[in-house]
Amino acid sequence: MYDVRYSYLLEQFADPAPILAEIGRLVATGDFTLGKPVAEFEKRFAELIGVRHAIGVGSGTDALKLPLKALGIGHGDEVITAANTFIATVGAIAETGATPVLVDCDDSFCMNVDYVEAAITEKTKAIMPVQLTGEVTDMGKLMAIAQRHNIPVVEDACQGILSEFAGKRSGTHGIAAGFSLHPLKNLNVWGDAGVVVTNDDGMNERLRLIRNHGMKNRDEIAILGCNSRLDSLQAVVGNWLIGQTSEITRRRIENAAYYDAGLAGLPGLRIPPRRPNVKHVYHLYMVFAERRDELYKYCLDNGIEAKIHYPIPLYQQEGLKHLGYAPGTFPVTDRHAKEVVSFPVDQHLTRAQQDRVIETVRKFCHGR
Repeated sequence: MYDVRYSYLLEQFADPAPILAEIGRLVATGDFTLGKPVAEFEKRFAELIGVRHAIGVGSGTDALKLPLKALGIGHGDEVITAANTFIATVGAIAETGATPVLVDCDDSFCMNVDYVEAAITEKTKAIMPVQLTGEVTDMGKLMAIAQRHNIPVVEDACQGILSEFAGKRSGTHGIAAGFSLHPLKNLNVWGDAGVVVTNDDGMNERLRLIRNHGMKNRDEIAILGCNSRLDSLQAVVGNWLIGQTSEITRRRIENAAYYDAGLAGLPGLRIPPRRPNVKHVYHLYMVFAERRDELYKYCLDNGIEAKIHYPIPLYQQEGLKHLGYAPGTFPVTDRHAKEVVSFPVDQHLTRAQQDRVIETVRKFCHGR
């Protein structure tokens, strides 16, 4: 057991009775597949992001894959994305049959847009920026490049709900965006679930077909699709939590600012740049540490459940060797894999717990 734990789910759902009561009412209706709770959640999620359409799907990974399928992307195509992302981004691209083309990140943890144009080829059919940690890619510069080359942009906003670049919310920049509702996301449910958002009516119609076997109705198949429907049960949980999303976001931002102030100036520790034109929503709170592995162990030994995201760069993983990237191809991604450590930043943390984290890190950095 840790004095400061990483997962907050036991606190968030300490009293599940109201949700279980809603689930009981759902059971009494038998409305289990694309039912009323799903339609309600989709409407509320679209309003939350500020888009015309939200389509509930089976996972955050599917929320990335299905827009690519809707664009007709497949074998022989390329999709540009960030080298430092989680496997789900690259996995979603690969599941369509397309080839992921990686570009390095910068210290914002997002794709370095200055490298994107050099990665574009005649095979490039989409760009998938990743709003990693709740940070946001330079979407102004990226969209200008995409428009110049007539390439659609599908945002991986799985970690970035309510984040913004230059006052424009993640999920509203490209043709579509995918969000995750995984239990440890800022808006979460009780299992895997995801949402695709779009302002494009044609994309909305195609996504709704694809997620439900391509069925126009019970008897007619319009296209080949798959089974990736948001469960009605998960939609019940989502509807119970969605009204809290803005407050959850506010608390996380407040907690991150408290850490920034408490950890600033420590020897061997560096706070990432905080860009004034970005609303960072802190799905993860990460800092750079010169002696990261030692600090990580010190925190665990002293009751602080820190994490590392991610210790092995994606392009060096055994399962991605076929992409052909040599070690050292992405130096910033490599450096992050050696220096980054994550601390709990969720809305249930107390100031006393945060002070405990700060004091533990200070003792390490000052050699006490």
